[in-house]
Amino acid sequence: MTNPLPLSLVVFAYDESDNVPVVLPQILAWLRGRGAPFELLFVDDGSRDGTGDAARAVLAGEPSARVLAHDRNRGIGAALKTGVRAATLPWVTFLPCDGQIEATELDKLCAEATRTSAPIVFSVYLDRDDGLVRTAYSAAIRGLIRGAFGVSLRSDGPYLFQRPLFDPERLPPDTFFLNFEFPIRVLRDGKPHAVVPIHCKPRLRGQSKSTGLRRSWGVAKQLVASRRRT
Repeated sequence: MTNPLPLSLVVFAYDESDNVPVVLPQILAWLRGRGAPFELLFVDDGSRDGTGDAARAVLAGEPSARVLAHDRNRGIGAALKTGVRAATLPWVTFLPCDGQIEATELDKLCAEATRTSAPIVFSVYLDRDDGLVRTAYSAAIRGLIRGAFGVSLRSDGPYLFQRPLFDPERLPPDTFFLNFEFPIRVLRDGKPHAVVPIHCKPRLRGQSKSTGLRRSWGVAKQLVASRRRT
């Protein structure tokens, strides 16, 4: 990539000790190979299985990496906010430490930001099979977003944004719902944006902590609360 973006990458994990020794070295190698300033902010979201210690072992000796830890499991939104608060570089993105998204996929977001000068770039999955029920529920959620907020949100995976856009103090959710509320706010503010397709694989090991209809129902309830706030 020509003139790669200076990047703060937030990697969050909850009970991912089996995946950290495989996934984190790949992420670190990608960052080192970009030829641009970077920082890796690993957020251990209250893990009980040694995830934080595994991350410290992988990142030992890397001056551009930090391990941040929550004293209890607080949620993906809280982990992202912790990472962004610690970030110092102009651009920020994130990855879960489950191996589903290769770090190299982030090149597509960075290239699109450079090409379009958009301050935020979303990603949509090319090849993830969510099943009929979850696909239908996701479509319903997007319909609710259009009806309640007047914006069309296309965002499945990580997004890349200019750090000043993200104000943790204006974003109450600590849950996965933050990944709806922040993009909704950006779109309602009329900020230019772009969308790129990326590949998503099955997680490397273990089970997802953030899927299922229970979470989707929680998203629907939080949409109502968010509409009242905004």
